[in-house]
Amino acid sequence: MTIRARFLAPIAAMLLASTAGAASAEPLKVAVIETLSGPQASTGLLFKTAAKYGIDKINAGGGYGGEPVVLLEYDNQGGPVGAADKVKAAIADGARFIVQGASSAVSGQITEDVRKYNIRNPGKEVIFLNVGGEALELTGAKCHFHHFRFNPNAQVRVKPMVLAMKDAGILGTRVYSMNQNYSWGIDMEGAIVANAPLGGYTVVEKTLHDVNKIQDFSPYVAKISAANAETVITGNWSNDLLLLMKAAHGAGLKTRFATAFLDQPGNIANAGDVALGNVVAHPFNAEASEATAAFAEDYKAKTGHYPVYIEPQTAFGVAMVGEALKSVPPAKDGSVDINAVAKALENVKVKTPMGEASMRAADHQAQIPMVVSIVAEDAKFKVDGTNLGFKPMKLFTAAEASSPVQDACKMTRPN
Repeated sequence: MTIRARFLAPIAAMLLASTAGAASAEPLKVAVIETLSGPQASTGLLFKTAAKYGIDKINAGGGYGGEPVVLLEYDNQGGPVGAADKVKAAIADGARFIVQGASSAVSGQITEDVRKYNIRNPGKEVIFLNVGGEALELTGAKCHFHHFRFNPNAQVRVKPMVLAMKDAGILGTRVYSMNQNYSWGIDMEGAIVANAPLGGYTVVEKTLHDVNKIQDFSPYVAKISAANAETVITGNWSNDLLLLMKAAHGAGLKTRFATAFLDQPGNIANAGDVALGNVVAHPFNAEASEATAAFAEDYKAKTGHYPVYIEPQTAFGVAMVGEALKSVPPAKDGSVDINAVAKALENVKVKTPMGEASMRAADHQAQIPMVVSIVAEDAKFKVDGTNLGFKPMKLFTAAEASSPVQDACKMTRPN
């Protein structure tokens, strides 16, 4: 072997090893853990669709480290136990991000599983991207460095709702609080009471009821009528919202409903004209601006339908993650420093069609714009195949909609 050959051989070997290492590195994987089958799958499938839309946008921009980000799917069968098993499976399959949002109970299970796993496995951390679990404790007592919430909570929904309805002269001074008896409903009740001075109303009565077990809401409607309430503010969802509104309509009750989830697909189709004039506070309305309309058309072109319900907040959340990834390139072996990504995500800002969104480092609660809408026949974007839609009443910037950091959140960051 010549001197030149002996000199070049080690360099060639190192280059070959480097190339082989890069070639064998796995792509960045994101796992959606949702209810994806059975009668309760409709919302989980929306989360999956929105996450895919967001990841496709990242991949269209070059992916991560020049490689496409991979979306994995896991069916949690609708409960915390199933979700815990799927978290283990996703991590074993190489997922570094977990996306979920259809239930605060499931979110609570996943955030704790992720926290404990990261303590036991330094250097192999994963991040929980919460795109729908709204319980306050998730960014309160249960907050931790590897959990990020991209959706509103009860405080962020109720404050804009109260302000918009007051400005429009449709709130009244007598409010009834009607909510489901679990963490989310209790949070809503607290927010309704806390915002009474801001709205200039009295909470005439508060009711917490069983979740999705009541078939006849007429006794509750009688209580609302007896309280002479002008507005019912409710965090109810699914049948608990629909049946409540129908019972009110059947009894001839003129009380207006101010809701968190009236935009859930199927609600307007099932309620029909009962929904007219009722209100929802949500993170997106396609009619809000030219930018939101353009986003809605692009989403429809990519997915086959306009963005509804929880889809916009999920897509915008994934976009925030994509922005954070830009500042943390993969190592030479293709690996990703999850703690560095989390630190970047703490300070990320993006321009969404609704306005600027950012992540608050203190508790990892996204600061997002909100809009309060009213069900009307002259809305531009009709929903559920009806002649009704959500017409914007008032838009709020992220700062206007924001609620304070909870004292219970004690964020601890890795060194």
